[in-house]
Order: sequence, then C-alpha cells, then structure tokens
Amino acid sequence: MAERSFVEEVKKLRLSAGEVFRGEGILAVTKALLESGVSYVAGYQGAPISHLMDVLADAQDILADQGIRFENSASEATAAATLAASVNYPLRGAVTFKATVGTNVASDALANLASGGVTGGALVIVGEDYGEGSSIMQERSHAFAMKSQMWLLDPRPNLPSIVEAVKQGFELSEASHTPVMLQLRIRACHVHGQFVAADNRRAAYSVQEAAENPQRDVSRIVLPPASFVHEQEKVKERWPAAVRFIEERGLNEFFADGADDIGIVVQGGSYNTLVRALERLGLADVYGNSRIPLYVMNVAYPVIDSEVVRFCEGKRAVLMVEEGQPNFIEQNIATILRQRGVTTALHGKDMLPVAGEYTAAELLQGARVFCERYGRLAPQPAAPVPAPVRKVIPLIELPSEPAAPLADSVHARPPGFCTGCPERPIFSAMKLVERELGPHHVSADIGCHLFSILPPFHIGNTTMGYGLGGAGAAAMGAPRGKRAIAMMGDGGFWHNGLTSGVANAVFNQSDNLTIVVDNNYTSATGGQDILSSKAVNATRSTGHAIERAVRGVGVNWVRTIRRTYDVAGMRDALKEALTTKEKGPKVLIAQSECMLNKQRREKPLVRKAIADGKRMVREKFGVDADTCTGDHSCIRLSGCPSLSIKTNPDPLRTDPVATVLESCVGCGNCGDVSHAAVLCPSFYKARIVSNPTGWDRLRERVRGAVIGWLQRGAARRREAYSF
Repeated sequence: MAERSFVEEVKKLRLSAGEVFRGEGILAVTKALLESGVSYVAGYQGAPISHLMDVLADAQDILADQGIRFENSASEATAAATLAASVNYPLRGAVTFKATVGTNVASDALANLASGGVTGGALVIVGEDYGEGSSIMQERSHAFAMKSQMWLLDPRPNLPSIVEAVKQGFELSEASHTPVMLQLRIRACHVHGQFVAADNRRAAYSVQEAAENPQRDVSRIVLPPASFVHEQEKVKERWPAAVRFIEERGLNEFFADGADDIGIVVQGGSYNTLVRALERLGLADVYGNSRIPLYVMNVAYPVIDSEVVRFCEGKRAVLMVEEGQPNFIEQNIATILRQRGVTTALHGKDMLPVAGEYTAAELLQGARVFCERYGRLAPQPAAPVPAPVRKVIPLIELPSEPAAPLADSVHARPPGFCTGCPERPIFSAMKLVERELGPHHVSADIGCHLFSILPPFHIGNTTMGYGLGGAGAAAMGAPRGKRAIAMMGDGGFWHNGLTSGVANAVFNQSDNLTIVVDNNYTSATGGQDILSSKAVNATRSTGHAIERAVRGVGVNWVRTIRRTYDVAGMRDALKEALTTKEKGPKVLIAQSECMLNKQRREKPLVRKAIADGKRMVREKFGVDADTCTGDHSCIRLSGCPSLSIKTNPDPLRTDPVATVLESCVGCGNCGDVSHAAVLCPSFYKARIVSNPTGWDRLRERVRGAVIGWLQRGAARRREAYSF
C-alpha cells in the first residue's frame, strides 16, 4: 500500500475548462499532463515526486478514459527507455523519477534518447531534492542536461507556473526534437495553490495507432554514422530551434525591468525564496513586487544569450543566484558578457555560498551584501537595532533580538528506524554475531536499512547505489577468510540487485553473504507495491517470492526467516551463513512487513471495530522497574524510539531504569533482543482489551484478587524481617 491514498484528490483531475483547481503541486502536474494530451506515462517512485506515481495509480479510470498507458517502472532506466515510443511516433510521453540518483540510473537510456532525438514531445519530470531536505549525495541534474543537450526547465514554485511549464515543455520538445527535463524542487512538489483548469485532452495520436502502424527511421538509431550526425544536429538545428521557441514564448520572465541600474538573475525554483529575502530587506513588497530588476530563468538550460545581454546592458552589476557547485550558469553568463563586450560586473559565488542549498537566511545575507556594495542598502550597524514595527497582529510574540541559528543550539538529528521497524532486529542479531565472530565488512545499500550505519548499531562500511549492496562487496570475496556481508532491500533487489548483485555473485563464484530485507513494499519511497508484495493489487502482478528468483539464477544456499523479530533465530541463521563450509554465494531473506505500513492499514480498522463495540486486543510491552538493573543494554542493542529511561522508584538505587513509552506498537523486538542477548528478564507483555466481555472482566477480577493476596503476603513477610 502506498504512503497515502489520493482517491479523493484525483476527482479534481476531471475538472473542465474555467473551473478552479486547488491542491498540491504534484497533483497539478498530473492535471497538466492530462490537459497536454499525453499518450503514456511511466516512472519510478521516490521522494519528492513519489506522489505523482501514487496519484496516477489511483487515477486508473481517468487514464483509461483518456486512452493513456501507465507504467510503474522497475527502475529509472526502465522509465527513461519507455520514452523510446516518442522517437518515431508523434506520441507525447512523460516519465518521472527522483533527482540525480534517478538520472544516473537512467543515464544510458536518456543519452541515447537525446542523441537520436524525438518526434513526439518527451518530458522527464525530475524531483530535485538538492539541499538539506535530501537523503542523497549532493549533486544536481543540471550537469546531465548540459552533457546530453537536453533542455532543463526550472519553473517558479507556484501552480500556474508549474502547469504552464508542463505544457510548454511538451511543445518545446516537439519544436526542437529534443527531450526536455522538468526540474521540480521539494517545495514546488508540495506547494499548495490554485489555477484555472482547462479540458483534459485525448492524445491526437494514440499508442494503439502507433502499434498498428509501425514506423522506422534508421537515422534516429544511435549507430555510426548516424550517431556522428546527431551531435551536429544538436548544435546546428535543435539548439537554435529551442532558443527561438524560448524567446518567442517568453518562457523566461523579467520583473521590474529598468527600475534600477543593478539586477539579479535567479533560477525559477529559487524565485520565491529570493523575493522573500528582498521583502525582508525592504526591496520588495509582500506581494512580490521587487524594486530590483529580476531576470527569472524558468529555463535553466540553455541560457539565452540575447536575454542575458538585454538584461545586463546598462547595469553596473548583476548578482547570479544559482544553487550548488559547479556554477554552470554563472560561468555561462560570464562568457556571454565577455564575448559581447558588456562591462557589467557579475557576482555570484563571491557573495553567496559556494555550495549548499540557498535557504532564506543564505539569500538574505547574500542579497544584503550585494545591495550594500552598490548603495541600495545602508551598511549594517555594528550593534543590533530593533526590527521595524509591522502593522500586523502577530500570532506569536516576536523576539526582541534575532534568534541564533538553530545549528548553534539544536543537536543534529540523524534519521533512524521507525518504532517497531522489522529491520532493527536484523542488526541487533548482527551485533550479537559480531560478539562471537568479530566484525565483518558490511556493504550497505540504499533504503531504510542504511540507518544501521548510525547509532546504536554502527554497521555498514560503504554504500554505492540502489540495489548495489551485493556488487559493493564483490571485491571483498577472498577465496579464504572472513566472509563479507552485503545488504539489500526488496525494492533494491527488484530494481537492480537481482542481476547486479546476486546473479553477479553466482557468475563469479562469490563466497559472501547477501541479506535481502523483505518488508513487502518499497518502504523507503512511500510503501508502494513491488513484485514480491503479499498484498493483492488489482492492476499489478504481486506475490512473486524473492527466494524463487534467487534460486532461479543459481544460488544454492538460501534461507528465509519469516519473522525478523525472532532475534535468536536471526542470530543463528547469520552465524550459520558466515561459518558454513559450503562454498558459493549465500542469501538470507529476512521477512516481516513494514511496521509503518502495517499500522497505517490496521489502526483505522481497529478504531472502527472499537467504535462498533467489538472486542479488540492489542499488545504492549513494559519494563518491571523492580527487576531492571539500569544496564540499558536493551536500548543500546535495539535503539527503538519507544524505549527510554525514567527515575528509579527504588530510593536505594540511583541509576535510572528503562521504560517503554506509549508509542510502543507491541512488536516484541526489545524483549527478544534482551532474551537473545541473555540480558535480563525485566520485560513483560501486557494485553490491553477494548470492549471486554463478561468473561474478560471476571478473569481480571480473579487475577487482581490473587495478585493482591500475594502482594499482601509479601508485605507481611517484609514486616516480619524488619524486626
């Protein structure tokens, strides 16, 4: 099951011309695709565009009405290769995936697509999460667009601009016979707003028509000598066509043009943050009307020479606001100004951070430095001055002095496993095995299990990419000695790991161990179904066991643990895999459903059952404070967020004791860890009964009476010994 359902929201996709669409950015993208007459859509789920795939999955009836083919792609490469349908046919197609990691995986298909060019509009929607909200390496897709000569759109983060970028992206692609990348930042994906809808359009040319009328143009296939011609076409035909289209349609925007002799060039995605910074400096109003001329590049690549010269000529200085490193646009603009003899001073990374996300604080500081240098702001006084009084009623009391940066007062909060996560006991078992066999080289992988590299487990040496855990341990496959361990999730297994990791290990006679964490979903990307999901999916084929696939490529030593919370069982299976004399690759499949998805599914059902008066029983764990020694090994070996400490109730003992918080979901991991590690018997399991029956109440009274009798006896004995 996906992270959330869009069954209600997708009804907005049926809005017709003149009606007002209100909603989230990524839902607006879906509506724009329908209004653009798209023929097919594919993609690989992943933040921050995972909702686009979830919306499409929930909108199957609408897509069917429009004759649109929808694919949940196995990987980003699969999605990108789908755009091959637009090479020979006038079919509009769109694919989507996450950021530079998705672009990297899809790079082979995208490079071939960009080389041969397209007939129908081909749009690649990239969820770009560069910056502090990202979970990946800090790179941008900009470099790939430049390398392969694909045009890159970076619209202002508001719904009308985003919808227009989708529609113009298809037309730009068709006008220049080039695939177009649409970059959507996290804030753009999830911004809320409104726009006036248009009618949904059926594709002028359908997938069925293309299949029934096959066309072939050998000049579009990337094979010498055609591939040599493609490079010339890019710069002599496609690029000029794209520039003409961008200029004629006015895709880039000018604001307050001519209002001053300084200006700011900004990528569309950073526009809102920049305008907010200017408003804080008194150089723009709350509606975004700037007193400083702005050139907003909704097309980040190619850079339009004529527009750059038009904006910069006659100005003393211009500031380039471009996130990340290298500063591609700044270098390009510097070259244009130099070649055209424009003497305008160009600033960018000299006044703004060289790398990193341009937050409001960073842009506020950079814009202040720029405007002070050129006399648009008085230099800041040495001593802080009170903020100007604003004619608003504050919802909270405003501080008299600027707040200190959060980094100065708030500790770093690295990511961790959810409460009850079935992956936590796997690493608890690995720590127990480590006590006996010593540390092993562990090749980590992309997914929730990567949190094992952090406290309390400290497990994992490297990570190379999604599904590449097995390949990352390939060089460590010594013929004799300690075996390396490779991690892989079920999502990564089907994405890339089956061939790049497991089959590769079989082919090369590796003797390492691969652990496949099978939690029923691609949990890290939002809980979507995959081939091995146990859920019945009406539009997808599920229930294909990972063990069968592994044995199918030649692995002989395979074990499946069907309950990862059995820490002792996990420990014994790991120990066997690492010590067996049997040679060849070994695969341990650790199965338990993602607890977050399980709770999403079950909690509403339990609440409804309780409201209907049905008897419901749920389990929770606790710690007996009298038995707990205060060792806290349970916390160190588990790290569950529901485990904490509290003051020791015994006045003669000073060490705090462990306690279980209300967030406990009753998975039993903490107790299993304690018993597998032979720590202590302080954990107990409680059963909480809602809407108890008469038998439940009688049993509770009997238990209470017996326990009370025993407690009174114990109290009498203590009194006797006290004398």
